[in-house]
Amino acid sequence: MLWRAGLVLLLCWGSTGDTRQQRSPPPVEPLDFGFVPSGVYDTHAYYEPGAIGVLFHMVHAFLYVVQPNPFPKDLIVKVIQQNMGGIKLEDYRKGLSNNVVSVLLQTIYYEAGFLLCVSLGCVFLVLTPVVGLCFCVCRCCENCGGEMHQRQGKNPDCQRGFYTAALITTSIFITTGVLIAHAANHNITSQIKSTRRFISTNMRDLKTFANNTPAQIDHLTAQYTTAKNKVLSDLDNIGPLLGGRIQTQLEKEVVPSLDTALRMAGALRESKEALESVSSSLDVLHEGTSRLALRLTYERTSLSNTLSDPACTNGAVSRTCNNIRITLPQLGINSNFSGVRTHLLQHPHYTPTGYSSFNDTPRLVQQQTKNVVAVKAMLDKIGVEIIGFSKMFPVEASLANFTIFLSQGQKNMEAYYPQIDQMDFYRWIGCVAVLCSVVLVLTFNFLGLLCGTCGYDKQATPTTRGCLSNTGGNLLMAGVGFSFIFAWVLMGLVSAGFVVGGNIEKLFCEPLANRQLFKIIDTPYMVHPAKKNFLPGMLFQNPNINLTVGSMYRDCYDNNGLYHALQLETMFNINTFLKTTVFNKDLVKVFDSVSIDLQSIVLLEQDGRDNLLTFSNAGIGDINYAAYLAEVNKGVTLVDLLSFSNELEAQADLLPRGALENALKGHASSIRQIHREQVVPMEQAMSTLSQSIRLLQRTAKELPVKVTNVLSAIDEAEYLITHNASRVVKQERDVYMQSLVGYFRQYTDWVKNSLTGEVSQCKPISNIIDSMEIVTCSFIVDSVNTFWFGLGGCCVFLVPSIILSVKLAKYYRRMDTEDVFEE
Repeated sequence: MLWRAGLVLLLCWGSTGDTRQQRSPPPVEPLDFGFVPSGVYDTHAYYEPGAIGVLFHMVHAFLYVVQPNPFPKDLIVKVIQQNMGGIKLEDYRKGLSNNVVSVLLQTIYYEAGFLLCVSLGCVFLVLTPVVGLCFCVCRCCENCGGEMHQRQGKNPDCQRGFYTAALITTSIFITTGVLIAHAANHNITSQIKSTRRFISTNMRDLKTFANNTPAQIDHLTAQYTTAKNKVLSDLDNIGPLLGGRIQTQLEKEVVPSLDTALRMAGALRESKEALESVSSSLDVLHEGTSRLALRLTYERTSLSNTLSDPACTNGAVSRTCNNIRITLPQLGINSNFSGVRTHLLQHPHYTPTGYSSFNDTPRLVQQQTKNVVAVKAMLDKIGVEIIGFSKMFPVEASLANFTIFLSQGQKNMEAYYPQIDQMDFYRWIGCVAVLCSVVLVLTFNFLGLLCGTCGYDKQATPTTRGCLSNTGGNLLMAGVGFSFIFAWVLMGLVSAGFVVGGNIEKLFCEPLANRQLFKIIDTPYMVHPAKKNFLPGMLFQNPNINLTVGSMYRDCYDNNGLYHALQLETMFNINTFLKTTVFNKDLVKVFDSVSIDLQSIVLLEQDGRDNLLTFSNAGIGDINYAAYLAEVNKGVTLVDLLSFSNELEAQADLLPRGALENALKGHASSIRQIHREQVVPMEQAMSTLSQSIRLLQRTAKELPVKVTNVLSAIDEAEYLITHNASRVVKQERDVYMQSLVGYFRQYTDWVKNSLTGEVSQCKPISNIIDSMEIVTCSFIVDSVNTFWFGLGGCCVFLVPSIILSVKLAKYYRRMDTEDVFEE
C-alpha cells in the first residue's frame, strides 16, 4: 500500500538515531622502548681512614696554620703559561723582568709559612751538630757540667723531682710521636694492598663499560622498530583513527542539524502511527465486512426459508412469522469503508541514509588513503640507514682493542706487584730504622730514669752514690749523646718530608679534592695563545669546543653517558642525523599527499526528497474527515444483533413447541455467535480507526511544514559537510600526521636522552680520578705527612730531653768531689 512506503523514512530515522555513537579521537600513547642494558660498576671510590683519620686531621690543621693562604690558581696559571708558551713571545720578552719579580714575590708570599718552618728546621739542622760538638768539647774540659763535682744547692730533692717529672713528660711526648710515625708507616704498607683492589675494580669497570657499549648502541637502533611498527599500525587503522577524528569534528556542526531533522521526524511519527493504525484497522474492517456480509446474507436466507415453513400459516403463528419476516431486511451491513481507502492510501516509496551515511566516514577515509601503505618501504629504508650509521664508526672493534689493552695493562701492572712489595718493605725497614734511633734515645731515657730513681739513696753523698744510681746517670748521658747524633739527621728528614709532602697536600691534594685543580687545566689559552681549551684540543684536535675537564668529571660523576660528557654531538650529532633521516622529504611528501574527499556523503537521495515532497503534497490535509468519522461512527450492522437475536428468541417462545420454535431459537443462537465472533472485533477496529482518523485530522495540516523542516535540516547538514569538510579534513589530517611524527619524535628524544644518561655511562672515568686521589693523597701523602709530623714532634722534644737529661744525670752519677761544710 502506498502510505506504508511513506513510513519507511520515519522508521529509519528512529532506528539510526538510537544507534549512533559519539567517537572521540584516540589519545597519542607513549611508546615503551624498554630499558637500555646497563652494567654494574664495582668500584666505590670512597675511603674512610678510621682511627688514623684523627691524625690526618691533625696534620691538615697544622698545615693550615702553616699555610692558610687560598690556592694560588692565578699564580700557577701564570707560571705554566710562561713556561709552556701560553703567553705570546713578544709580550713575554717585554715583561720578562717584571713577571719574574712578580711571580717570585707571590711565590714567597704563598710559601711564607713553609719557608719559615724550613728555616727553623735548617737552623736546627745546623746548630744541633755544632752545639753537640761544642757541648762535648766543653765537657771534656770539665765545663758545661763535665766536672765531676756537685755543689750543694737549695732543695735538691725538689729540683730532682721536677727534672724527673719533666723528663718523663718529654719522653712520653717523644713516645707519642714515635707511635704516630709508626702508625703512619704501617698505614702506607696496609693501604698499598688496598690499592690493588682499586686497580682491579677500576679495570673491571672499564671492561664492563667497553663490553656493554655495543649492546647499548644496538638496543638504540633496534628500538626504531617500535616506533615504525606503531606508525604502521596507525596507518593500517587510518579509517577509525583519522576518519573518527574527522567525524568527531564534523559532528559538532553536522549532528545538531541531523538532530533537528530527527526531531522533525519524531514529530512526523504521529502521522506515521495514525497511518499505521488506519491501515491495520481498514484491513480488519474490509476483511470483516466481507465475511460479515456473507454470514448475514446466509443467515437471512436461512431464516427466510425457515419462515416459509407451512407451520407459519396457521392462525396466531402466521402473525408471529410475519412479524419476524418484516425484520429480516435489518440483517445487513451498515458501514462502507471503501471511500476511506480511496483517499488515504496514497504514499510513495524511497530509501533514506541519515546517520548511517555520516557514520560511514571512517570507511570512506580508509578507502581513499590506500596509497599511504607505501610508507612501509620508506620506513624500512630509514631503519637500514640508522643501522648503517651506527656501523659507520668502528665502535665495537675499537672497544674490543681497548679491552685487550686493559687486560694487557692489568697484567703488566700485576707483574710489578712483587717489586712494589719489595720496595715497600725496604721503605718500611728504613722508616723503622729511623724510628729505632728515637726509640734508642727513649730507651736510654727510661732506663736512666728507672735505674736512677731506683738506685737513688738520700743518705748517700754525691761521692758515695751506688752503682745503680750511677748507671742511671750514665744512661741519661748516653741518651743525650745519641740525641745529638741523630737529632739533626731526623730534622733533615722531617724538613724534606715537610717541604715535599706539605706542598703536595696544599698544591695538589686539596685543590684536587675541591676541584680547583680542574680550573687550572680548564683555563682558556693556558697552553697556547691560539688554543682555547686543552682537553678538546688533545682529544679531538679542536680546542674551540667548549669542553672542560671539570664538566666532563661532573657528568661522569653523575654517571651520565660518554656522548654527553665529551660533547660528542659537536663531532657527530646523532640528533641531527635522526631528524634528517627519520623526517626525510620523501616521507613528508607521502604524508602531505593524503587526500580525502567527503563530497560523496549523501544524507538523503534525490528520489527520497522528491517522494517525501510528493507525500507531503498528497492531499491528506484536504480529506473530509467529518464524513469519514460519520461513516466510522455508524454501527457495523443495521440493527443490534444481540437485540435482534433476543427479540427473535422471544417471538419463538410465543410459538407452540415444535420444530419451528427450535429452528428459530437456533437462528437466534447463530446471530449471537455472529455478533460475538465478527461484529465485536469489527467494532474494536472501528474504534481504533476513529481515533486514528481524529489524530490524522489533527496532524495532517502540519505535515507539509514538518516535511519542509526535515528537508531543510538535511540540506543544512549536507551544506556543512560540503563546505566545512575540506577545512576539517586538512586540520585533522595534520593532527593525525603530527601524531605519527610524534612517535618518531619520541624515538629521537629517547635516543638523545639515552645517549645523555644511559649509553656508555662514564662513571669509571670519574672513579679512576677519585681512586687516584684516594691512593695518592689519602693513602700515601696523608701517611707521609703524618710520619714526618710525628717524627718532627720527636725532634722538637729531643731538645728539652737533652737539657733535662743533663740536669738530672748530675743527681744520679757518682761524683769525684763534693762540697763539705764544717759546723
